Amino acid sequence: MNIAIVDYGMGNLHSVLKSVQAANSLCGANAQVVLTESPETVFAADKVIFPGQGAMPDCMAALKRSGMADAIEDGLRNKPFFGICVGAQLLFDVSEEGPTPGLGWFAGSVKRFQPAPAAPDGTRLKIPHMGWNQVHQCVSHPVFRGVAQDARFYFVHSYYFAPVDPQLVLATSEYPNEFACVVGRDNVFATQFHTEKSHDAGLRLLQNFLQWDGTA
Repeated sequence: MNIAIVDYGMGNLHSVLKSVQAANSLCGANAQVVLTESPETVFAADKVIFPGQGAMPDCMAALKRSGMADAIEDGLRNKPFFGICVGAQLLFDVSEEGPTPGLGWFAGSVKRFQPAPAAPDGTRLKIPHMGWNQVHQCVSHPVFRGVAQDARFYFVHSYYFAPVDPQLVLATSEYPNEFACVVGRDNVFATQFHTEKSHDAGLRLLQNFLQWDGTA
């Protein structure tokens, strides 16, 4: 089994590579894990991991320059696919960060957190949302296997998913209001939080993805 981590020039992808390699070792998947800039390698892979970090407009521009768009679409259509952070945001129609068109795989937008009082004492919401937060699973999904309900994952983001179809929402978090932090459909699973920075819970998700056949 070949796992392609898409490198289109955005984010600390070596940390993603190391975490996927660790998950591969822990679950005994015996996968060949590669960090690749080659669309041909992504086309040939059995599974695709699509990370991203930074501003969505920059990530979208880098993706277009890389020539990876067709390979990403092939992965979305045909194989188990894991989007992480901005890689997950890029799956939507448009972002308020620009506004920036996305890949349009999921109907909906990516919205900015709005500063507002977050507590009775008037403490204001800090943007970006940064640090550990609980993730509440809304559905039973193979990639959540062995992950405790309301386990904590690591977030760094100023924008969040706003899908049109509520059935896309696989898990939520709160900051301070509820927002979708995991979305997915069929063979696609995508997280706003950073699995590679989320220690044991993040490793468990990656192990489950490596063992997942792409069906819910």
